[in-house]
Amino acid sequence: MIAFIFPGQGSQAVGMRLALAEAFPVCRATFEEADAALGEPLSRLCFEGPEEQLRLTEHTQPAILAVSVAAYRLLASRGLEPSFMAGHSLGEYSAHVAAGTMAFPDALRIVRRRGRYMQEAVPVGAGAMSAILGLDHASVVRACREAAEGDIVSPANLNAPGQVVIAGSRDAVARASARARELGAKRVVPLPVSAPFHCALMAPAQERLAPELRALAVSDPRVPVIANVDAEPKRDGSGAVDALVRQVSAPVLWEDVVRRLASEGVRAYVEVGPGTVLSGLVRKIHREASVASLDHPDGLDAVESLFR
Repeated sequence: MIAFIFPGQGSQAVGMRLALAEAFPVCRATFEEADAALGEPLSRLCFEGPEEQLRLTEHTQPAILAVSVAAYRLLASRGLEPSFMAGHSLGEYSAHVAAGTMAFPDALRIVRRRGRYMQEAVPVGAGAMSAILGLDHASVVRACREAAEGDIVSPANLNAPGQVVIAGSRDAVARASARARELGAKRVVPLPVSAPFHCALMAPAQERLAPELRALAVSDPRVPVIANVDAEPKRDGSGAVDALVRQVSAPVLWEDVVRRLASEGVRAYVEVGPGTVLSGLVRKIHREASVASLDHPDGLDAVESLFR
């Protein structure tokens, strides 16, 4: 059994999927559709930059979505369909477009606003995120609790064993990072992000996005999508939207998502979108699984071999 997994913010890079667009008309057409839906040259930003514009959250999110959907459509055009899908944060939207839950143009517009709302929820510089490496989840929770001092700091991404990202107010994240080191963390890596995603500081963004998400025309997904918020398969449109609403301020339970996929019988994963971050995480969580990614036309053979 095979799952398609879709990356989130942080996987972007200038030039992403240019080779696929040049090689495959279905990918090229997807970028043209994205440009038309947004009324701006998103494809040029993906292919040519500038990087500082691509890094802006309201641009990053639709760009990664477009790149991921282009790669998925290439796989679908070759008859390659998974049994399950999942996505990391923003990638959950890519999964739902691929699963037919929402239309691609609608998803592009909603994730652009999602990025804008998340950026505007916290003044630039007031929030922070850091990756805590080599410390178990319970100890990270303890570090956040003991360092909060009335501020907000909490686990935001539970990515893999010994890899937890925390988010919150800048000073609280700094204190929690120091406490994590005291509790035995091997490394603490501050992340170059523009806002503290997936924590309570995102509540204003969630409130703004919720009615817009609930107003979208949605269908039941053709393929179950495992949600970030509870690692449960979403098989109907309303449940999918509810999970996307809650996801804005809730932690991404990626380790639980992969373990749920494994428990459902998934034995191979294809990372569909820019980069190979999720492939590395899967290898840490589900060690015996096969993993492939479609990062370049040369990767298509490896993906197709999983289906043979």
